[in-house]
Amino acid sequence: MKRKLLFGERMLYGDGKHPFNMVIGFKVSGSIKEINVNLALIKVQQKHPWLRASITIDKDKRPWFTTHSASSFKVEVLVVNRINDDDWKRQSETEWAKPFDASRSPLFRLTWIKGEAFSEFLLVFHHCLCDGAAGLSILREFLILLDNPEAAIGEEIAIQSMNDIIPPKVLKSYRMRTKNTLIGKMATLALWMMPIKKVAVDRKRDFLIHWKLDEQFTTAILLFCKTHGFTVNTLLSAVVLKAFKAVMADKSFNKISLPVDIRNLNPLIKKDHVFAFGLMIVLSASNVDSFIEGVKQLQKDVNRKLAKLDPYTLMMMMEACHPAIANFSNLLKYGKTSNDCMFSNLGKLDIPHEYENFRLETIYSPSVIGPLGNTTTILTSTFRKQMDFSFVASEGYVSFNNAERIKEKMISLLKENIGL
Repeated sequence: MKRKLLFGERMLYGDGKHPFNMVIGFKVSGSIKEINVNLALIKVQQKHPWLRASITIDKDKRPWFTTHSASSFKVEVLVVNRINDDDWKRQSETEWAKPFDASRSPLFRLTWIKGEAFSEFLLVFHHCLCDGAAGLSILREFLILLDNPEAAIGEEIAIQSMNDIIPPKVLKSYRMRTKNTLIGKMATLALWMMPIKKVAVDRKRDFLIHWKLDEQFTTAILLFCKTHGFTVNTLLSAVVLKAFKAVMADKSFNKISLPVDIRNLNPLIKKDHVFAFGLMIVLSASNVDSFIEGVKQLQKDVNRKLAKLDPYTLMMMMEACHPAIANFSNLLKYGKTSNDCMFSNLGKLDIPHEYENFRLETIYSPSVIGPLGNTTTILTSTFRKQMDFSFVASEGYVSFNNAERIKEKMISLLKENIGL
């Protein structure tokens, strides 16, 4: 099976030499058999064709996913001894910097931080392969198979072209094709003409800061949002914006980007599809004295921008921009930073924690870092009624001390306004 990488996937893949890796970690207690780990990985690969795919380059320098058999294209497993509870964070930072050789191995690997009472596992993906939602779907399946390698997890009907994810009436619409091709060509021309100084920011040290909110704190946040009529995502967005403003002062941008799961807008892309195309909205806080009124105004902005998102138009337009892929990547890599961070809330994780042979103690929110511009990212998820945060950044953009201060400011803003 083969298919060309879509524009967004090509952008994330780049030249294949620079890592753009997403790490999803989790902690278990109980008995884990090595044979079950290997069998689970093979079964997951058998379900998802692109998890056993290499990337090949054609004569026109276009990259293609090319599948292999799971038995001949196995997932790499690294086993390291567990020393303490922070090993998974240090190993995550190591995994960010470790590139995949996509010509020889899958764009997916596993690190097992093995201890006597507890173990952590890190699922590592190249971001061109899948997004956070797909990664968590694979995690769910891996846990089922880790407990019982004979369990049935179904079979993914893989996305093989734009025809699989855009309705025929949209693809066949002359007006839509003409409009989106024209917009794409205009964007391509603009990117070709835009002067860019190719001097990248010195990222210096990449780092991860991780924290959890306990069940009482998390429940209070949910109740607060329900009482005032805005979403948890919008509340946290407002807190992130205010925290950056408080800590970074005149160096803040009052702007964050939020990924939107395309599956919520495009029913042709299923929850378990291995897919990496993302939609995005950008938010800024309004200048009001009342925190609650500010969040409500932000919610109106979110609703308005979400209503305008058209996944079909965006995908068709971007597919017309392939001739400018290098220019677009250079713009992201070398252009000036214009936002504080990317903030992503993956919501409540509907994954069991009790299994026959082990117990899932926690899931750490994913972390991701790549070579395209500002690396500052905050990701959050909720598992077992506890909100979990991963703050990824590079010293060249945000110092470790300032990142710690932003974290503390986020926590204090939530406590102050919720009344804890």
